[in-house]
Amino acid sequence: MASDRLLLEGLQFFGHHGDVEAERALGGRVDVDVEIRSDLRPAGRSDQLHDAVDYVRCYEAVRHVVETRQHNLLETVAEEVAAALLTDDRIQSVVVRVAKQPPLAGIFNRFAVVIERDRNSG
Repeated sequence: MASDRLLLEGLQFFGHHGDVEAERALGGRVDVDVEIRSDLRPAGRSDQLHDAVDYVRCYEAVRHVVETRQHNLLETVAEEVAAALLTDDRIQSVVVRVAKQPPLAGIFNRFAVVIERDRNSG
């Protein structure tokens, strides 16, 4: 497995996810961090986008999952993000973190799930 990583950190979207109907209806902020593991040497040597994992396309794939679909669970959002990213043959594995503020009384920053998936886990 490659030790090179491409990081997309602090992505913020507006999504409609949660097991409470009101959460899905009203929506809320969803934070996503992605770590992509890939061999970055070809891009580093050629300085050509066609040899690179295109982080703009990765961002758009994440945005599409979070903003255009509704899910009850953050786990499902994370799985779909991972699956979308792994369609790029250059990506060997991903770590996806999805977080939001649930509709609970209490003091906390957010709740999150973190998954790690590779080409063989799916």
